[in-house]
Amino acid sequence: MLIVTSESVAGKRVVQTLGLVRGSTVRARHLGQDILAVLKNIVGGEVGTYSELLKSSREEALERMTAEARALGANGVVGVRFATAHVMSGAAEILAYGTAVVLEDVE
Repeated sequence: MLIVTSESVAGKRVVQTLGLVRGSTVRARHLGQDILAVLKNIVGGEVGTYSELLKSSREEALERMTAEARALGANGVVGVRFATAHVMSGAAEILAYGTAVVLEDVE
C-alpha cells in the first residue's frame, strides 16, 4: 500500500478513486507520565513519554486507515493528513485520513 501526502504519485496514475478513508485512536495520558512531564517542564527538554505516546497513536491511526483502504480494494492512499482533537482532560484523538485510490504504473 502506497501512502503519500501529495495528491499524485510520480510514475503512477490514479485509475479509480474509491473515497475517503480514515483511522483514529483516542489515547489518554498516564498519571505517572504527567508527573514526569511536570518535572521535565521545570528543567526543559523533550518529554519522551509523550513523544512515544503520540508516535504510537499516529501509527495506530495510519494502520486503521490503511485497513479501511484495503477493504475498499485500494492499493494507495493520497492526500494523507493528520488531525488531533481534544476529547476530554488528558485524552486526545489522533485521526489519519486521505483518499483511497487504485494506482497503476504509467507506461
